[in-house]
Amino acid sequence: MSTTPRDPHRPVAHLRPPRNWINDANGLVFHDGHYHVCYQYNPYGATHANMHWGHFRSPDLLTWEPLPIALSPTPDGVDADGCFSGNAVSDGDRLVAFYSAHREDRSFQHQPVTCAVSHDGGNSFRPRGELLIPELPEGCTMYRDPYVWQDGDGWRMLVGAALADGRAAALLYDSPDLENWTYRGPFAARRPEPVGGTEELTGDGWECPQYLPAADGPGALIFSTWTEPTGPMRVTALIGEEHDGHFEAGPAVPADHGPDCYAPALLRAPGDRWLLWGWSWEARDEAWAVADGWAGALTLPREIHVHDDGTLRQQPATELLALRGERTIHAEGATHGPQPVDLGSVGRAFDLTACLEPTGNAGLRLLTTPDGLEYLDIRVDTDAGELVVDRDHASLDSRARGGSYRMPCPSGQPVDLRVVVDHSIVEIFLITTGQVLTLRCYPTGQGPWRLEARSAPGTRLGFAVDAWELHPLVIKEPSTGTAEPAPTSP
Repeated sequence: MSTTPRDPHRPVAHLRPPRNWINDANGLVFHDGHYHVCYQYNPYGATHANMHWGHFRSPDLLTWEPLPIALSPTPDGVDADGCFSGNAVSDGDRLVAFYSAHREDRSFQHQPVTCAVSHDGGNSFRPRGELLIPELPEGCTMYRDPYVWQDGDGWRMLVGAALADGRAAALLYDSPDLENWTYRGPFAARRPEPVGGTEELTGDGWECPQYLPAADGPGALIFSTWTEPTGPMRVTALIGEEHDGHFEAGPAVPADHGPDCYAPALLRAPGDRWLLWGWSWEARDEAWAVADGWAGALTLPREIHVHDDGTLRQQPATELLALRGERTIHAEGATHGPQPVDLGSVGRAFDLTACLEPTGNAGLRLLTTPDGLEYLDIRVDTDAGELVVDRDHASLDSRARGGSYRMPCPSGQPVDLRVVVDHSIVEIFLITTGQVLTLRCYPTGQGPWRLEARSAPGTRLGFAVDAWELHPLVIKEPSTGTAEPAPTSP
C-alpha cells in the first residue's frame, strides 16, 4: 500500500487509511507484542456516516499493518446504524472491544454499551449481538463512549454523559469479569465552567472520557466537551485523585490548546508508559475534503503523564525520533532590528526543535509561497506570557479556516519548542511546560518552504533551530484478509 499522498495536504507520518473519512481513535491497546489502533471509519466516503472501526497494528509505532475492519454495523442489530466510539482491553489471549451501539430509532444522544471479542489477535471480532448494559441510569440526557480499564483483579468502566440536572459527567461502573457490570454513580460531574482561564466551557456533556490513573500522586480525567447546539468543542482535563469512587479535582485545564484536536484516547504501553492519540479533524470546507477523497487523521502518538507539579504533560513518543531524516536546518544566532533572518528551507513534512530567547514579541515564520504572502506564525508574546500560533495567512485558499491560538508560555526564560509539520497538520509542543497545540492548515505554495526568525522593532531574538526531514510511516500490505470491505454502497 503506497504511503504517497494523492494531494499536497495528505499527511505521511500521521496514521490514517488511504482514503475516506476517519474520526475518533478507538480500541487502543497493547496486545501480544503489538500496538493496536482502531478509529471511527466510513469505508464508503469522506463524510461522517456508516461508522465502522478501522484497524491498524504495529510492533514499534513506525511500521503499521492494516488489519480487517474490526467492527461493522449488524443489519437490524443493536448497532445497526453505527459502531460508535469506545476502547479495548487485553484479557489473556483475547481482545475485548467495548463501543457505543447506535441505532437511528433511538435518540442520537443515547448510545448504549455493547462489545465484541477477538481470539485471533484482532484479525476478526465476534459481536456480542445484544447490549452489554441495556438500561441507562436515571436522569441521563446523553450517554455514550465507554472506556474500560483493569483495576486489580477487577475491571472498571467510564461512560460519557450529560445529566438532567445540568451537569456533564463521566459515569462509573465496575465488573469482576467484563460481563456483569454494576453502576456506581458519577465518577466526576460538573456544571459548565471556564477551562483554564479561557472563554471555553467544560460543556453540557462529556464525550470519550479517558482515565489516566497514578500509583502515587495525582491522575487525570481527560474528556471531550460537547455543547448544544454546536456539538464537539475541545479537549479538557481534570487533575486530581480518586476517593471512594469519586474523582476529586481542581479547575479544568486544556488538554490541547489548538482548535483541531478532539476525542483523544489512551493506551497503556509496556513499562507503565501511557500513550495518547487524538483525532485531528479538517479545517477546510467539507466539499474540498470530499473531492480529495479523505478527511481526518490521527495525531502523533504522545507520551503523557501528570508531572509532580500537577500539570498534564505531553511529548511525541520517543520512537518517532527514528522518522527524522536529513537535517535541513542548523542555525544559531540572533535577530537585530526588524529585518527577518532567513534560517533555510524545509520540506512539506519536517520535525523541528527550537530554543528561543526573546526580549520582546518574536518568533518563527514558515513561509510557503515565494512572495511571502502565505505563512504560518509561531511567536512568543512576552507581554501576555503566551505562545501564539497564527494561521490567518497560512492558506491563500479561502476555503481553509484561519484563526489565532494561544497557550501559556513562561516569560523571562528560554522557550523550548518541538514542532512537527506534516503537510496539513501542525503539532506544537512547548517542551518548557509540556503543553501542546494542534491545528490544521492548507498551504497552496508549490515551491520550497522557508523558515525565518522574526522580531518586533526594538526586540532581539536569540535562536537555536534544527529541522529534519520527516520520513513517512511504513504502511505494510495487509497479510490477512482484506483491510477494507468491498467498495459497494452501504
